[in-house]
Amino acid sequence: QEQLVDSGGGLVQAGASLRLSCVASGFTISSSAMAWFRQAPGKEREEREFVAAIAWNGNTIYADSVKGRITISRDNAKNMAYLQMNNLKPEDTAVYSCAAKTYGSVRLEMSPYRYNFWGQGTQVTVSS
Repeated sequence: QEQLVDSGGGLVQAGASLRLSCVASGFTISSSAMAWFRQAPGKEREEREFVAAIAWNGNTIYADSVKGRITISRDNAKNMAYLQMNNLKPEDTAVYSCAAKTYGSVRLEMSPYRYNFWGQGTQVTVSS
């Protein structure tokens, strides 16, 4: 059974760093696009915000709000994806979920509806 499990969230102060991890099982991510989305407090699931995505070949895209502070990476040998978050801000507070797109073209997608596997989410809380 295909599954993503994300972890690494926590409560930190503004300016701190966190590294989120996502491990896949039941499928290989080597030919998949991987992404991270976040759902801020009070927002509905349909309002998940794109954070970053990485293609099988290492190409990446980022939301403007996180450029320069957040880095997405992948380790195909470990079947894992990561999100390194630096200089965290209170507005980064959200549940972060990793996602995989295992079909279709290699184009990176920013819409959550393009991703067919999801992690359960990990809470990131940034205090001011």
